[in-house]
Amino acid sequence: MITTLYRQASERGFDSLLSAHLFNLIGSVGVSEGGQLTGAPDLGDLRFSEPNSGWYWSVEPASEGVHGDLHSSSMTKAIPSPSVAEVPFNASFQRSYSADGIEGEQLEVFESEFVLDAKNRAARFRVMGNQTELEQEIASFQRRLLTYLSLFGVGMIAINAIAILLGLQPLRRVRNALAMVREGTAQRLDGRFPAEIEPLANETNALIENNRRIVERSRTQVGNLAHSLKTPLAVLLNEGRALGGAKGQLIAEQAASMQKQVDHYLQRARVAAQRDSVVYRTPVAPLVQRMVRVLQKLNPQTALSLSLPATNIVFAGEREDLEELLGNLLDNAMKWARSAVAVSVKSVSGEEGAASLFEISIEDDGPGIPDDKAREVLQRGRRLDETKPGSGLGLAIVADLVNEYGGVLALERSVMGGLKAMVRLRSLQ
Repeated sequence: MITTLYRQASERGFDSLLSAHLFNLIGSVGVSEGGQLTGAPDLGDLRFSEPNSGWYWSVEPASEGVHGDLHSSSMTKAIPSPSVAEVPFNASFQRSYSADGIEGEQLEVFESEFVLDAKNRAARFRVMGNQTELEQEIASFQRRLLTYLSLFGVGMIAINAIAILLGLQPLRRVRNALAMVREGTAQRLDGRFPAEIEPLANETNALIENNRRIVERSRTQVGNLAHSLKTPLAVLLNEGRALGGAKGQLIAEQAASMQKQVDHYLQRARVAAQRDSVVYRTPVAPLVQRMVRVLQKLNPQTALSLSLPATNIVFAGEREDLEELLGNLLDNAMKWARSAVAVSVKSVSGEEGAASLFEISIEDDGPGIPDDKAREVLQRGRRLDETKPGSGLGLAIVADLVNEYGGVLALERSVMGGLKAMVRLRSLQ
């Protein structure tokens, strides 16, 4: 649009200049008594004196009784004009047309026939301007305009990019603060935020605080329930044992079963209450090392090896849950191993965009578990060998804990010949 407006203005200015030169030329030329064209026009433009410049003027006879011709010193060769039939004059006896110049340039010609004296002797006046020069000037303007607009566009993109980056900086701070809350290194979104972001930060802090209150209230209720059931169950168990006989034994067995079930579901309630919480983190390596040392002392006859990764792994959960999970798996392995148990911990690369994982493997050289019995041993209270001590709850508790944390538990045949228990859980980055 700018180029079009510039072209229109330039063409109007060009035509106005030629028209002014034409009237100036007409006013500078006359005719003698003998009919000779006379005059020394000076149009005030040096281009009319530069040979083959593309700027020319000429005066030629247009009626009988007029002879001779005048032309600018720049016009070294005659430039033909079209016939009146091809380009007629208007009511003012003027016409304009395009013509080829001496050097091949394109010319814009303004032409007029004018009566010079009372004898009606007339001459034809022509002023020619270099239209190629005009087109080159317009093209040069277009190139400059494109350059300036390109620079302006790049500058605006850069300014907008900077504005967007600066505008999104508070959101990045919120994201980093949320990441710290998720990793457990912070309890709330701290820091100063712009007025537009501060309500979001306040609502997020309120949500975190509300979640914490819900978790604490749930734990309190679980503790109260456990405390209220502990005494009645203990009384029933003692009374059953004291009563003796078949009925007493039945009461004692049912009370013990109730106590196990209560412990189990209280444990599940506690884990479920904090499963999705974002403020718990447990370093894995120190906990595994401590438990391995304890079990090694309790079972000196069994060789216990440990393999840990070079990187620090942090479990996204509570220390007590990981201790119970590892304790049951290690106790089971030490119970069935003939001479050796191997424990390994490693990071696992999940799919892109998925949560970070880590894997704990516990292997022994015992008899192992047949493939068709692997699912059976995970049932609560189910034992494949009644000669070994235990309640049959260990692997079931492990399965429940892994399930509550959204992990994976697999029982496979170990390369050592016995059982390989593999647990995969979520870790914090």
